[in-house]
Amino acid sequence: MRLLHHASPWRTLFAGERLPDPSRLSDLLAPLREALEALGPDPELADAHAWQPRLVTALVRLDLPAWRISQLISDHNAWLTRRAIRLAEAEMAGQGWGAPPVRFCVLVLGSGGRHESLLAPDQDNAMIIDDYPDARHVEIDGYFQSLGERFTARLDAAGIPLCQGHVMARWPMWRKRLGEWQRQLEIWSAERRVKRVQQANILLDFTPVHGDEALAEALRDWVVGRLPGAGLFLDEMGALFDEQPVALDRFQRLAGSQEGAPHERALNLKHQAMLPLVAAVRLLALRHGVRETDTRRRLAALVGRGALDAERCRALTAAHARLQELLLAEQRRNLAAGRAADGWVDIARLGEDERLLLRHDLQRIRALQRRARRS
Repeated sequence: MRLLHHASPWRTLFAGERLPDPSRLSDLLAPLREALEALGPDPELADAHAWQPRLVTALVRLDLPAWRISQLISDHNAWLTRRAIRLAEAEMAGQGWGAPPVRFCVLVLGSGGRHESLLAPDQDNAMIIDDYPDARHVEIDGYFQSLGERFTARLDAAGIPLCQGHVMARWPMWRKRLGEWQRQLEIWSAERRVKRVQQANILLDFTPVHGDEALAEALRDWVVGRLPGAGLFLDEMGALFDEQPVALDRFQRLAGSQEGAPHERALNLKHQAMLPLVAAVRLLALRHGVRETDTRRRLAALVGRGALDAERCRALTAAHARLQELLLAEQRRNLAAGRAADGWVDIARLGEDERLLLRHDLQRIRALQRRARRS
């Protein structure tokens, strides 16, 4: 069946073992077909990662919105991660390690876990291992430690850098048995501790990328069943909004922190717009037992639970899409000029209507923060 130009098949592009066959794509998708033909059917990991900006260019030529493109970037990164894991498993089997000793599941976290990655993310991943007897810990965890080290090293070599905060399955902190993850979250959510809330925020935007997804669903069941009642923990999550305020001054004018800014016209839309929106939606989702991970689906689910009205959901979904559009356009511009793809946007490039709309969106996000705190 040919891939058609409508919403539902896009997420199947990178769902299989191999890259899509360009010969099966419709002429309507010529830019994507040409990009896939240029990459080839079986590229090295580094080549497949380096190709990602060309993929984005093809998707822009097809007039896909930035929110859909970010989903496909996330899907492509997940495909790279699965391939790195399979290569690591094959290498270990060839060295006599054998097959994985118990069930396991690798998770991607953060923007990848929300299916909202833009260009040039680093690694954020974790691993759930099926429960096993303590007496087998050295044997079983030794296998998964080696697997975690190998696949994260492969991704790093391919151009997806190791997380500077060590949020990766190569470290014991982010590689645990299912029961240990449940106990860890129980400890983190038992009181108001800033570091524990920050760590939980990273973990709670997770999605399975390889292995037995039933383990990930079991952890999600635990989160949905237990965290809505963790009032002190959720209150501290709301208090952390003060550490990442939106880019508005007290007169509701555009004004962001200039720390680390590349120039005086730069606004950090990642840290002072996108992440505050994501965090407020996450907090509301946790309070109301929402299972969804990505921001758009969380917003829709919150309407279904009566936590948001449809108009507020529509406005915030549109704000999220506009922020992704601004960030992706600036990242592509930076990469074309040989600069880093980061979260800064030059507001001098924006027209007066765009600045007014951005200011309106930031006001909406600030209001959502207040609502999430008191819900």
